[in-house]
Amino acid sequence: MHKYEKLWLKVGISSLVIFLTILMITGLHNGHTPAASGRDYVNPDKVDQIEPFNKPGLHKVSGKDYDYELVILASAFNYQPGKVEIPKGSKVKIIATSKDTLHGFSLPGTNVNMMLEPGHISEYYKTFNEKREYLIICNEYCGIGHADMKSMIKVVDKK
Repeated sequence: MHKYEKLWLKVGISSLVIFLTILMITGLHNGHTPAASGRDYVNPDKVDQIEPFNKPGLHKVSGKDYDYELVILASAFNYQPGKVEIPKGSKVKIIATSKDTLHGFSLPGTNVNMMLEPGHISEYYKTFNEKREYLIICNEYCGIGHADMKSMIKVVDKK
């Protein structure tokens, strides 16, 4: 091997080692973890007995910077609840998890897209300003009934 080839090989390997070391140190130092809330994990075997997942659906809240909490529980090719009506102009905190396997939660045409892992609580804030229907679909393959896994959010005029 020529001396210049040996030199470039040493420079390339050294650069790679330095880059990976810096990447590992910054990743560990900054504590990269999934976004957490005060209650970011629940027991997936008993999730339907634990608040707020024991009562899935839309709940009016007060004293918060949002109007409603939409609690979604995904399992075996369905979402609970199957259909929700939200008043137009409402800011909603979507709280969701899965009780059996990896599922997706997506509202096509919006930027709402969450991965629902068993027991991990996913949260998203969305203001529904447009009167329309949103189809909730699972965008993570979850088994043979995956294609039928859907729910509906209907935005209606305020009463």
